[in-house]
Amino acid sequence: MSFGNTFENDLVALIFNATAIANLADNAATSPLTNLYISLHTADPGEAGDQTTNESAYSGYARQAVERSGSGWTVTGNVASLAASVDFPEAPGGTPTVTHVAVGTAASGAGKILASGALGSSITMASATIPRITTATTFTLD
Repeated sequence: MSFGNTFENDLVALIFNATAIANLADNAATSPLTNLYISLHTADPGEAGDQTTNESAYSGYARQAVERSGSGWTVTGNVASLAASVDFPEAPGGTPTVTHVAVGTAASGAGKILASGALGSSITMASATIPRITTATTFTLD
């Protein structure tokens, strides 16, 4: 069994753009999330992991907030992608290579992962590297 294509797109838009699904779901919670948080990982955090699972921890690292709206995310045909590239703080040398990225609910701590996946190209963390996640990074519901 699978979800219908229109509903898949609606669900992705609800999560990433806070767009209501008529007569089914809305964003009217007392304090809905206004941002989602991008985290970098040195290995797959897995479906059972949280945002701290295999998370990069180099000196100065911090998750990056992306507005939960059309200005933060582009949603088309059940695929969410960043509306603009996201840069992380500069890394010192000797930091483990980043292989995965996740989108979650918390700025820090064991936040819930909403989506994750392998990067198209790993980020080798040499001295003065500024990790960048581009608009080519996509999250698909299928």
